[in-house]
Amino acid sequence: MSERQDRRLHSLNTPRAAAVAGVLFAVLFGTSLVLIRLALPDGAEHGSQWLSGEATKLKIAAMLMPFAGIAFLWFIGVVRDGLGRFEDKFFATVFLGSGLLFLAMIFASSAVGVALIASRKGVADGPEQDQLAAFGVGLLTTLSNTYALRMGGVFMISLATIWLKTRLMPKWLVLTTYVLAVGLLIASDVTLWLTLVFPGWVLLVSLLALVRAGVIDLHRDDDVRPGATPTPDTA
Repeated sequence: MSERQDRRLHSLNTPRAAAVAGVLFAVLFGTSLVLIRLALPDGAEHGSQWLSGEATKLKIAAMLMPFAGIAFLWFIGVVRDGLGRFEDKFFATVFLGSGLLFLAMIFASSAVGVALIASRKGVADGPEQDQLAAFGVGLLTTLSNTYALRMGGVFMISLATIWLKTRLMPKWLVLTTYVLAVGLLIASDVTLWLTLVFPGWVLLVSLLALVRAGVIDLHRDDDVRPGATPTPDTA
């Protein structure tokens, strides 16, 4: 087998790795969000689960977050690699930057949540604990809902724009991505269940990459002529 064929076979394995990483992220991140939501006591305000919710569920959710983040990094890397010569530097920079910011703020909010769980035993009851709890809950909800989810929306919009310009994805997925992203940008503070939109979208994109050849263009630079235009995906 020639060296060129070896490189091509290697490149064909890459999208499957990206798709599997996306599925793993969606499952792990979605499971964490559900556990956090289920730990919220009935009638309590959002964020109070870290102070009075079931500690076991919250600890499992916090434990899953780093692995979800690792899978998301793989997803970002291979999707970007799949764009090849068709990558638009402006939108690719926004895509990469928003994805990394989303991940960083999710990690930060998870760390704050773990600290709030630890504060149940480490800080005595009293005004000091109430002040610490109020600060921690406010910081956590702001990082996760106000900033992280909106960065997720920017991530979706930038990637959808790249797909629209390069025609590497079907138009129905591009339009769906825009609608979901606008929903996250506008209403991310309304309900915690809305946060499941992002991992659900990643799952959809990953499953498409698994079952449909050519959903994400995987040609290497040496397999694409300069100035070439991707074949439209009308499926």
